[in-house]
Amino acid sequence: MRFRHPDGTTVHLAYCTNVHPAETLDGVLTQLRDHCEPVRRRLGRDRLGIGLWLARDAARALSTDPSALRGLRTELDHRGLEVVTLNGFPYEGFGTEQVKYRVYQPDWADPERLRHTIALARILTSLLPDDVTEGTISTLPLAWRTPEDERRATTARTALRTLGRRLDALAELTGRSVRVGLEPEPGCLIETTGDAIAPLTSIAHDRIGICVDTCHLATSFEDPHTALDTLARARVPLVKTQLSAALHAEHPRLPETREALAAFDEPRFLHQTRTVTPTGLRGTDDLGEALRGDALPDGSAWRAHFHVPLHAAPAAPLTSTLPVLKAALTRLVGGPHPLTHHLEVETYTWQSLPPELRPRARGRLADGIAAELTLARDLLTDLGLKELP
Repeated sequence: MRFRHPDGTTVHLAYCTNVHPAETLDGVLTQLRDHCEPVRRRLGRDRLGIGLWLARDAARALSTDPSALRGLRTELDHRGLEVVTLNGFPYEGFGTEQVKYRVYQPDWADPERLRHTIALARILTSLLPDDVTEGTISTLPLAWRTPEDERRATTARTALRTLGRRLDALAELTGRSVRVGLEPEPGCLIETTGDAIAPLTSIAHDRIGICVDTCHLATSFEDPHTALDTLARARVPLVKTQLSAALHAEHPRLPETREALAAFDEPRFLHQTRTVTPTGLRGTDDLGEALRGDALPDGSAWRAHFHVPLHAAPAAPLTSTLPVLKAALTRLVGGPHPLTHHLEVETYTWQSLPPELRPRARGRLADGIAAELTLARDLLTDLGLKELP
């Protein structure tokens, strides 16, 4: 979906296809037919943006077979879909029964992460619509925290400098610019937007910046206006923004609140949980850990890294951090000029919701994704953007 900002520039809105697990190119093509096109039709749009997730095997197939890449572009056009951004964070296995810490491998200290990201950049230059010259890719924020942080962080920064040179060369070769954004996430080397400033300013490359995920922002209790203003002052490129909402529990000490939270403690994804204490931010790696004993203080609100549907907050006593998303969006595109032109709804946890909230059929999932995009569209138009055909 495209929108005209009052300054005359185009803002793109997509939804991320990592909600539809597919490891192979055939699986991606099935996604387009069975999920993405039905969402477009529900929205009554001739054209719908998707933030494509290409796992390792799919990316390799497209990188080594030009005819396969042309076929994917043809299929996108045929189904009324367009791609200006890729989600390069998960590498493979995102649809397996247990993802947890695996999603952070390979990290930026592993040469395979650089190879994979360069391959995605090359693919994206061929998938961009004819009238678009800039694409974006989100990626993991260096690595998960380990005892070898500093050594691996140095190796990761070296890899990102190499990436910057490769992106420059790709732009010169194709006439299309691809930018890559590190996506701060709780528990990682770059956990907050503030953590991103030092490594990104040390790299100092205009094609490598930050991807702000509003669920992660909220989970770490960051104020969106403060965070975005700090990034702007540091001149950190804001490559893209993922529109998402975290799980919020105002009174985690209450038995009914803990019971409600326990329903979201599921085995597939990691749900880092945070709270603010007088001595600063405290957290656990997963929601189940927070709920056991006294691992996390419960005297103030908890937030968990669980991407809940934008349009459907959990029932009381829980809620979502949608207000944080709204505040961030006001700052991102509500001013005289947008801070980023690529927005991506990323709710990949539909099938990890408590059983009674999960969509039971393919059509119900398409309904839910369309409802999320409708909410995002309305937020944009309320801020003065005009929806384009």
